[in-house]
Amino acid sequence: MDHFHNILNKLEAFSRKYYTQLFIKGSLLFLALGAIFTLCLVSLEYFLWLDKTGRLILLILGSLVLLYLFIWQVGRPLVYLFRLKKGITHKEASRIIGRHFPNVGDKLFNLFDLQESKETTELLKASITQRSAQLAPIPFKKAVDLREGLKYVKYLSVPALLFLLIWVTGNFSDFMGSYKRVVNYDVAYEPPAPFSFVLLSNEETVLEDKSYLIQVTTQGSVQPEDVVIVLNSEEYLLRNRDGVFEYTLTPPIKDA
Repeated sequence: MDHFHNILNKLEAFSRKYYTQLFIKGSLLFLALGAIFTLCLVSLEYFLWLDKTGRLILLILGSLVLLYLFIWQVGRPLVYLFRLKKGITHKEASRIIGRHFPNVGDKLFNLFDLQESKETTELLKASITQRSAQLAPIPFKKAVDLREGLKYVKYLSVPALLFLLIWVTGNFSDFMGSYKRVVNYDVAYEPPAPFSFVLLSNEETVLEDKSYLIQVTTQGSVQPEDVVIVLNSEEYLLRNRDGVFEYTLTPPIKDA
């Protein structure tokens, strides 16, 4: 029965390589799917500026989905690889090997049918020994190609292209800021103003006996209808001239 024990050892080696391939495949899919899902959640926060409750929901949802993906794609193959749980049976492995090697076919599967037989005649033992000797030279591990698992690296190109697109548009820092808001869901954040002021008047010194024209414009997706300036706790409305807001300080000019 030495040949049969050799068959069993080779099937164990096949199973380890089989689950190693599943681990490689699962790890790549976990990275790709996890990155895409995270980008989707962060995008919601980026565009919507959710409140604390909304960000908490995103964080919990993201954590649960990522945990599920990790357990299913990475943890499950590792459990079988380290024999923490029983994996494929010898017969299931025989089916896979038989499909890969035409000269094996159902011979390996039928060998285990004979081995499981309740009869223990000398003829049966001789048949098992003979069939085991015929199958002994077959390299079962070659029925699994680890490069098949590496093919899934192509799916990483999807999140990589998305990150590149965000970086090219110049919004990468703002986008990552959305990620920080989701992680720090209990911190209060205020969305930035849709515009910023640009001071066009750049004189550093002003004579108090001469008028001084203050000019400002705005940059952003929205332009305010009115702009006021506060001087000595009083508000003054600036005139809007084609997007440039102006106010003239008349002498004597006092410190604002």
